[in-house]
Amino acid sequence: MNGPGPNETAMRKAEPRAERADGAPSAPPGRSTGEVLLAVENVSLRFGGVKAISDVSFDIRKGEVRAIIGPNGAGKTSMLNVINGFYHPQDGRITFKGETRSKMRPSVAAAQGIARTFQNVALFKGMTTLDNIMTGRALKMRRGFFWQLWRHGPAMAEEVEHRKFVEEIIDFLDIEAVRKVPVGKLPYGLQKRVELGRALAMEPELLLLDEPMAGMNLEEKEDMCRFILDVNNEFGTTVALIEHDMGVVMDLSDRVVVLEYGRKIADGTPDEVKRDQKVIDAYLGVAH
Repeated sequence: MNGPGPNETAMRKAEPRAERADGAPSAPPGRSTGEVLLAVENVSLRFGGVKAISDVSFDIRKGEVRAIIGPNGAGKTSMLNVINGFYHPQDGRITFKGETRSKMRPSVAAAQGIARTFQNVALFKGMTTLDNIMTGRALKMRRGFFWQLWRHGPAMAEEVEHRKFVEEIIDFLDIEAVRKVPVGKLPYGLQKRVELGRALAMEPELLLLDEPMAGMNLEEKEDMCRFILDVNNEFGTTVALIEHDMGVVMDLSDRVVVLEYGRKIADGTPDEVKRDQKVIDAYLGVAH
């Protein structure tokens, strides 16, 4: 999403991708340059006597799809909350684009290029699809509150530009038919797509997805997989995702970090991780 402006063609639909034998989209070759975009260094997070994260370190490289997996209660969502500034760790540090971040608020993280979706859909249910995605442009608007309130002059011109960009996102996500529908009336799978659109409207460098396919049927999952691949491959957006569907994780990810009870137990490529005995014992299990 970096670079192209509202009037350019970055939001065009991608060409059809190669598919696996079962019909699901195949992941493109990794776009990662090896440059570290974000580093988690010896992070620990406690809530009273409960250790949610214990001395965890890993990095996210620019242009990759990075998966964070583990059993329920492993600390995955807590880690995303640390990365986007919702939680502040007691120990360790987060470095983003070479700068160490200390007690950063979510709004500041968003302004610096980190966007996210949530495990439970967090939309304004009474607002339309278009208006929900427009809220993702709030940090991009330069005119003050009163200009926006009166919607005259430069404020109106700015709103038109942002609306054009949002319309391109709507087209990209194939939700034109529901652009004027209140999101509370949409099926769950479409609500998840609208939430993705709102995050994309922020033009993030790092997109955090917390279980983007939870509760979806097979067709909805395949659609979401394609959108994530297109966001990563076409726009060059770095993606970090939490997901329990191991087929999705292994197909989409360049690298996987595995947490258990707040500790890192494995980190590597999908093939390396799925063969790791600690991961098999703690999470994947074996077929009998």
